[in-house]
Amino acid sequence: MQDTLEKVKDTIVDETTSILDHKFVLSDDISITVKGLIFVVVALIITSFILKLVRRFTTRKMSLNDKQKFVTVFGYIRWFVFLIIFLVAMNASGVNVTAVFAASAALLIGVGLALQTLFQDILSGIFILVDQSVHAGDIIELEGKIGRVLDIRLRTTRAVTIDNRVLVIPNHLYLTNILFNWTENGTETREYVDVGVAYGSDVELVRELLIDIAQKNDKILKIPEPGVLFTDFADSSLNFRLAFSLNDSFEARFVKSDLRFAIDKAFRENNVTIPFPQRDVHVFTNAKPGIQFEKIENTTKE
Repeated sequence: MQDTLEKVKDTIVDETTSILDHKFVLSDDISITVKGLIFVVVALIITSFILKLVRRFTTRKMSLNDKQKFVTVFGYIRWFVFLIIFLVAMNASGVNVTAVFAASAALLIGVGLALQTLFQDILSGIFILVDQSVHAGDIIELEGKIGRVLDIRLRTTRAVTIDNRVLVIPNHLYLTNILFNWTENGTETREYVDVGVAYGSDVELVRELLIDIAQKNDKILKIPEPGVLFTDFADSSLNFRLAFSLNDSFEARFVKSDLRFAIDKAFRENNVTIPFPQRDVHVFTNAKPGIQFEKIENTTKE
C-alpha cells in the first residue's frame, strides 16, 4: 500500500513538473515555459498589491485636491513600473528579452508612430499637473471653447461648457495652443457691456442710468463697484462701456442679457436715444442727353 502511494505521488510530481516545464515556442530565439508564465503573472500581481499599499500610505494625510493630483500622477508611474517588472520577470523566466525587442523592432516603430499623439497627451497631462496651470474647477478658454474643468485624466481633460455639454480636450492641445484660464486669480472676473447713445445726449445721465442698472442686479458684485467708461466719439454715437464684476463667469452671458434689457427700458423712459447709421442716396443727372451719372453721398442721421 505504501509503495502504491509513493508511485502515485511520484507520478503526480512528474506530471506536474512536465506541465510546468512545457515550453511555448514563439520562434527559434524566443520561448517561455508554463512555470515562467506563472512567475510573470505572480510578479505582476504582487507589484499591483505593493503599489496599492504605497498609494494608500502616501495619500492618507493629503487633502482631497492634493490626493486627486497624486493619484493621477501615480497612475502614470504605475504603468511604467508594471512595464519594468514585466521585462525583468520575463528575463528571469529565461525569455531572451533582447530577441523579443529585435523581433518586434519594426512593429514597435510602427506602433510608436501611430501612438505619437497618445504619448504627447500623456506627457502633457503630467506637465499640467506638475506646472499646476489648470486645476479641477477652473474655467478655461481653448480654441474659442469655454468650459469648467471637471477632471484631468491620463490622456484628456474633461470640461463642461456653458451649455452643459461635456468637452473632452486632448492634453497635447495645452502645449500647442494659447490657454486662457479665467479663474487663475480667483473666481471673480471682470465683464463688460457696450452701448452707444446719440450725439447731444446727456452723458452724465447716461452714466447714472448705467450705474443704477448695474447696482440693482443681484448677481453683480458690490465690491469692486461697477464703473462706466466713455470709450469713444464714434461716427454715429457716443460709446460707453459698463464694467462690472461677477463671481461666476459662466453666468456672464445671462447677466449681460439682463443688463441690455434694463438699459433699453431705462433709455426709453429717460428719452435717451440709441442711434443707428442711416444712408442718404443723392442721384445727379448729367446735362448731356442719354448719359446719366449717379453719385452716392454717405451721411449719418441720428
